Amino acid sequence: DGHSQLSAYERKRLKNITENAKFFAALKLHESAARLHQIATKSQAHATKRAKPKKAEDETVRRRSRRLQKVEPSGIPMPETPAQPEAEEYPQVPAGPLPMLPEDQMENRMLAEELLTTWMSISEVLLVTVHRYQEGLSRMALSEQNIRKVVKYRVCSVAIHPAESITFVAAGDKSGQIGLWNVDCKSEEAAHVFIPHSSHVSCMHFSPFNPAHLLSLSNDSLRCGDVTRAVFDEICRSEDLSSFDFLDSNACTAVVGHWDGRVAVVDRRTPGTSPELSADIGFKRTRTVHVHPVNKQFFLAAGSGDVCIFDVRRLKPSRNKPLSSLDGHMKSVASAYFSPVTGNRVVTVCADDRLRGTLLSLFFPRLLSRRRNTNTGRWLTRFRAVWDPKREDCFVVGSMAQPRQIELFQDTGKLLHAFCSPECLGSVCSINALHPSRNVLVGGNSSGRLHVF
Repeated sequence: DGHSQLSAYERKRLKNITENAKFFAALKLHESAARLHQIATKSQAHATKRAKPKKAEDETVRRRSRRLQKVEPSGIPMPETPAQPEAEEYPQVPAGPLPMLPEDQMENRMLAEELLTTWMSISEVLLVTVHRYQEGLSRMALSEQNIRKVVKYRVCSVAIHPAESITFVAAGDKSGQIGLWNVDCKSEEAAHVFIPHSSHVSCMHFSPFNPAHLLSLSNDSLRCGDVTRAVFDEICRSEDLSSFDFLDSNACTAVVGHWDGRVAVVDRRTPGTSPELSADIGFKRTRTVHVHPVNKQFFLAAGSGDVCIFDVRRLKPSRNKPLSSLDGHMKSVASAYFSPVTGNRVVTVCADDRLRGTLLSLFFPRLLSRRRNTNTGRWLTRFRAVWDPKREDCFVVGSMAQPRQIELFQDTGKLLHAFCSPECLGSVCSINALHPSRNVLVGGNSSGRLHVF
């Protein structure tokens, strides 16, 4: 054969090629590839290319507004770039005071004077409001139907429900009784007495968050009367409690004063009846505590000649120092309260026969220091000057004057009105309260009677 001249390796390679060719021929791969190529060529021939749409020559031109074309309505083209205005020179104003004259003083001077007169009149709203306020006070009268013995003994605290539809009041006496009275109901069943405490109820407030709760404090406990459940819950049990006030708007926490000088922080949400914190503020006696109406971390404490402002966030068990002190009280202080709107004023009643009002500014200027008889003796509850919740500058306080009366002062010391009725009011009303939105005054005397003006 023709492969005799080849080496053994070459002959083996050729033999492998021949066998592989026979194997691929048996699989008919070449015929399958040719058939697929014919199919692909035929499909490409039948495919049609998408023709691009030709732009119509008669296509309608899209309308554009003259503003976009920068053309005036008259058809005149606008300039591409607006002309730069020349630098305007403003008149130089001289230093010092200037008369309040309008720019066009020659043409519209009368109109300008009317405008300034309006400005001045609306700026005198405080004076007008005080005048109208006095008119409203003069219409408040006392009648026999609005006098009732609500508790058995001397009234030590009074609270008015904030409802505007009816007049509903509560009074606490020295024995632990709490009397509730619907003043608008003239029947004998309009008032009832409850006994949730065993000693004098020195402080009482309807909850500002839920008026269905009446919180009352006696010497040994702080309780919450819940009318929805008809129960007096015990919030705190301790000794020598004197007064309390709410530390937040939802009435969950409160600062509590003690007769031995301490103060405590109570949280109604925690279980048990122990306070969260008890702090020694350095007082011999803490008679009243009152929380600032805006900055509720501050509270005012009053006691034996001491009137100080503290920060509840900085309280610790001992060695507490006040943020500031209101000096000048020669004897024990019966009460000290912030003004209800801004808290910028403080009114105090002191046993040195002085009624004091202080403006809380840098130097604590005194608004008033009015001499009046505050010596009530042992049979009467000590006077407390309480603010009218509707105003920032007026407060009410009991009086030893004859005929018997309840006096309402402005923070400057001016007597705005004296609530008196020689036919109906014949006793001293030491404890008083004003309705938060209506012209209603409630005064309590030493025989357990309430007088509603």
